[in-house]
Amino acid sequence: MNRTPCILLLAAALLPLAASAHKGWLAPSKTVLDVDQWITVDAGVSTEPFVRDHNAMRLDNLVIVAPDGSTVAPENASTGKLRSTFDLQLKQPGTYRISVLNDGLMASWEEDGKPKRWRGTAATFATEVPAKAKGLKVSESQGRLDTFATAGKPNDGALKPTGRGLELVPLSGIADLFVGEDARFRFLLDGKPAAGLEVEVIRDGTRYRNAIGEQHLKTDGDGVLSLRWSEPGLHWISASVQDAKASVPQAKERRASYTATVEVLSP
Repeated sequence: MNRTPCILLLAAALLPLAASAHKGWLAPSKTVLDVDQWITVDAGVSTEPFVRDHNAMRLDNLVIVAPDGSTVAPENASTGKLRSTFDLQLKQPGTYRISVLNDGLMASWEEDGKPKRWRGTAATFATEVPAKAKGLKVSESQGRLDTFATAGKPNDGALKPTGRGLELVPLSGIADLFVGEDARFRFLLDGKPAAGLEVEVIRDGTRYRNAIGEQHLKTDGDGVLSLRWSEPGLHWISASVQDAKASVPQAKERRASYTATVEVLSP
């Protein structure tokens, strides 16, 4: 079988880009619970989703949105060699969105006959990158990794899209994903339906299968991804786009990526 951060952009391997050799992921211990119960979430970057074999994911840009739209802090956060982890108590009824956000610039140029590379923010670009660098190329990266946890009755207070970059809006209940049932998700790019978007879906357990078993799917004209779950467990859903719609003047191109972890349950 082929098994090939502050700012997270300081480590390019943390970006959840479909084109990256490694994949970023969030793995919650449970996604459907009662109010006041706890979950633990692992975060890593690996050859395949949920396989702890490469690097821990930094938690500097971790954002947790509660069911009422407020943000809450994780507890007991720590980062090891192969994974980061944190705990969260679901004190409110409804659905939480747990995200790691990546947003910044990447530049390359030639200096004294040697290639130079830089990663950082738009705020530090002018002081850290030569204005007249030879062969200067600048691109913007927008990335989001999401997972979800629901205490009691689901709601969508934490699920409203921001209108920036690539995002996912569940059309099926995010806490009601069951084997043998159809699921629908709408992908948005800058708040508009992302039609014809290529999406990769991988189920947990690749370490114990002879083949990764990934699915390569496309959204329809309304940006909707439709699929039927055949097995229970965590599923990794990822997509990326590259275009010339950077949000900052320094960059001429943009790469936007999105990755979600959802849990499929047995009926």
